[in-house]
Amino acid sequence: MSGLRCVLIGPMGVGKSTVGRLVAERLGLPFIDGDAAVVAHDGREIRDIFVDEGEPYFRALERDLTLGLLADQSGVLAVGGGAPMNPDVAAALEGLPVVFLDVGIADAAKRIGFDTARPLLAVNPRASWIRMMNERRETYERLARWRVDTVGREAEDVANEIAGLLSEVGIQ
Repeated sequence: MSGLRCVLIGPMGVGKSTVGRLVAERLGLPFIDGDAAVVAHDGREIRDIFVDEGEPYFRALERDLTLGLLADQSGVLAVGGGAPMNPDVAAALEGLPVVFLDVGIADAAKRIGFDTARPLLAVNPRASWIRMMNERRETYERLARWRVDTVGREAEDVANEIAGLLSEVGIQ
């Protein structure tokens, strides 16, 4: 059974890793980064996995590792932006304290710069990000207990809001 106190979901550029570390710090818990787990397991950066093996390979690896993290870890977990789109991962997220970190295109562009290091944004980054977010938004909203808007906010402020939301329901 999962001992996760908080799972962060949302698109690339929203700050899941940065905010997740801060939330974990406030709660005195470990932080687990789903994307970092993929890189550590495979030994290659995500962009290299995409180029060398293709998206289906990456998604299968992401699914398997995310399911393992959801089942076996405790603390605060930030999952990759696409992980919740997998039906098995979505089912595993049901009932967990999930926070959807939301962001607009302007803030996402500032945070990630829309460079080619993000394989899903390699062609027409802004249009690709908007299309991807439109496809994923309903799933993020359905799976989340809370939605926290990050637009124009510092990571510290977002982390404080999440810690407060968790505290309100007895998660500390």
